[in-house]
Amino acid sequence: MIEVKDLSHQFELGKKGKKTTIPVLKTVSFMINKGEIVTLVGRSGSGKSTLLHLISGFLPRQTGTIILNGQDVTGLTETAFSQFRLGTIGFIFQNFQLIQSMTAYQNVELPLILNGVSETARHVQTLNTLAKVGLEGFEHHYPSELSGGQQQRVSVARALVLNPLIILADEPTGSLDSETERDLLDLILELNATLHITFLIITHDEEVAAIGHRSLAMHDGQLIDGEVN
Repeated sequence: MIEVKDLSHQFELGKKGKKTTIPVLKTVSFMINKGEIVTLVGRSGSGKSTLLHLISGFLPRQTGTIILNGQDVTGLTETAFSQFRLGTIGFIFQNFQLIQSMTAYQNVELPLILNGVSETARHVQTLNTLAKVGLEGFEHHYPSELSGGQQQRVSVARALVLNPLIILADEPTGSLDSETERDLLDLILELNATLHITFLIITHDEEVAAIGHRSLAMHDGQLIDGEVN
């Protein structure tokens, strides 16, 4: 479902003529099978978030190959990747990234609008998705009226609403207390078991890492021994 081959990336800092090149990823390669939960662990600055943003298309690839659901996406334009992402990838952010002026319903509905889904179908799909994450009755609440755990469930619902094959999660429990974290991990396990969604989850948290079928460990932009089981 996810195949990364010899992926490298670097950032350039400073002004023209005085630029400093900072390597972030160094020939990273791995595969994730359909329906797996794989966790990616490592210290801050090890390249985890950069890797996730390259896979999702939020950062342009420099060298290497990324194949998602059998499609080589490395040559896609930004517009083409955005369209591909809508139908294939859901993204869960650490800080929820909800639009504060929109209700829970409107936040979850937005990807459907962007994907050209009819109003009637949007209504059914949005309510059904909110129900999947246990938010019946909270459709018209704004983010400021929800707890941190409820906001993250809205974020999960938004990631789910287009029935993605892959969900990428960047420290999804980083803003949650321990009890709410456990609830979210149980939800991820349930979604994986019932919908067979493939998850790639970045985390510093050992409890989060433990839910993966496999773990990958990164250090200084490289995978350590490829995989950690």
